[in-house]
Order: sequence, then structure tokens, then C-alpha cells
Amino acid sequence: MGKPIVGFTSGVFDMFHIGHLNILRRAKEQCDYLIVGVSTDETVQSYKHKIPVIPFEQRAAIVGALKCVDEVVPQTTMDKMEMWKSKHFDVMFHGDEWRGTDLYNRYEEEFEKVGVRIVYLPHTEGISSSILREKIKK
Repeated sequence: MGKPIVGFTSGVFDMFHIGHLNILRRAKEQCDYLIVGVSTDETVQSYKHKIPVIPFEQRAAIVGALKCVDEVVPQTTMDKMEMWKSKHFDVMFHGDEWRGTDLYNRYEEEFEKVGVRIVYLPHTEGISSSILREKIKK
């Protein structure tokens, strides 16, 4: 038996919903050990310019309680290579809406140099934290 495959994915995981669970389950199906970066409140504020509804500690606890998740780490930067430098994962999972973007084309080039694959996973239609926020407002 070969070396276990370490996977990585990340997100805010605010107002945890079935779309989050689907991504994490699909990622775990393709690796032996799944590390999940949960964005800190400060990180979310820095790029989304809003504060998550659920505080970081609670979001990390929810994600960490899932049997498909082996390890939760705080995501303090959006730079995925920084995370790789500390966790040395073999495959990174991300939502397929990022495939073909300049950022992820660059990540594919960078990660290829260190032997990391990027696997794009389909989003669950009709659900997102933004959709939930809109429903709550009504």
C-alpha cells in the first residue's frame, strides 16, 4: 500500500448547509486524510468585506465534528501555496466555478511544480450562504 493521499480544501463555512457537506464528502471520497482550512473572521473581512454570521471558533468546531474531516486549520490567508508550505497536501479540492480563472490557472501551474493536483468539485445547485442570507431577510 502506498503513501496516504492528503487532501485540502477551504472555505468560510458560514451558516453550514448541504452544499458545504457535499463538497467535504466528495473531497474525502478522493483522499485518505482531509485537511479543511476554515477562514478566520479577519480573513473573511479582508476579502469579502463582511463578518461571518457564525464566529470562527464555532464554524471550525462544526466542520471538525464531521466524520469526513480529519483536521481543521485556521485559514489566515487566501494564498493556497502558503497553506501547502505548512501542510504539504497532495491534492487540493475547490468548487468548479473557479476552473479556468486566472487565479486558478496560476495555482495549477504553481502546484504542478510541487506535484499537487487540483480537483474541481461541482457546486450543489440552489444553495449558498448568500441565498440563505436573502431568505432570512424576507
